[in-house]
Amino acid sequence: MTDKIDKGPADATPPAGPGASGTTPYEAIKAIPVRHYGRWISAVVVAVLLAWLVYAFSQGKIIWATVGNKLFDSSVISGLGNTVIISITSMALGLALGILFAVMRLSKNPVTSFVAWLYIWFFRGTPVYVQLLVWFSLPLIFQYINLGPIYKNETVDVMTPFMVALLGLGLNEGAYMAEIVRAGIQSVDEGQSEASHALGMTQTQTMRRVVLPQAMRVIIPPTGNEFINMLKTSSLVSAVQYTELLRASSNIGSTAGAVIEMYFVASIWYLALTSLFSVGQYYLERRYARGAQRTLPPTPFERLKANLNMFRRTEVAR
Repeated sequence: MTDKIDKGPADATPPAGPGASGTTPYEAIKAIPVRHYGRWISAVVVAVLLAWLVYAFSQGKIIWATVGNKLFDSSVISGLGNTVIISITSMALGLALGILFAVMRLSKNPVTSFVAWLYIWFFRGTPVYVQLLVWFSLPLIFQYINLGPIYKNETVDVMTPFMVALLGLGLNEGAYMAEIVRAGIQSVDEGQSEASHALGMTQTQTMRRVVLPQAMRVIIPPTGNEFINMLKTSSLVSAVQYTELLRASSNIGSTAGAVIEMYFVASIWYLALTSLFSVGQYYLERRYARGAQRTLPPTPFERLKANLNMFRRTEVAR
């Protein structure tokens, strides 16, 4: 008779769990975080360079008390208000022209499409400073602005510094906004337009109710960047006698003998304006991103809180 063959391992022993007699209990795994020495070195280098820069300016021939005293000067505040007004009105004009010429550029009519292309080509291809000087010098070419029975007046009376600044900045911005709006419109799927046409909507209704609301998600971020740039570009209108922030600060600096100090005053207010509107742009982008993302990205406060919690966990693990 043949013996049964044992197919199990010769030295097989039943597995023993932790705490069983004659066995050693498992040890807990101790996770040691990776040390990033390069980060600490780079942080120290950057901090040293920043401290050196602050020290250098503190030792320069700058009267910092004048910066603080003139920061809320009435002329500076008035110039600040003019900067905000010309930036908002020019951006509104540029946005309206951008939507108009973007629709014209996408039109199947070759005449309107060519006119839109010509407008974008000209105003994007010439410096905004040159455009401001051309509008400022318009009375040298036309003595009167004659629109027939609608309006007639001398060009000098019409082309005030505010009007020159508005046309120079607004028309230039309209060319850039036209390309931004066109890109946003083309990002919307054509099936959306076909579906709205099947429901009986006209081309205008489709653009206003269906295409543009969906294109805003693509249009808003670069539009916000353009407005931030507009706040800084508005400083160029000082060349056409418009008293905005830079011109108001320069006037005080030249009369009080504190030129560099007033440049710092203007820079502080420009930084305050761009920071304020950057926050508004951030939350506006979050609002229009709700339909495209399931989970919105964390806000700066949420990221700061997460980083602090991670730092605390790292310290506890050490």
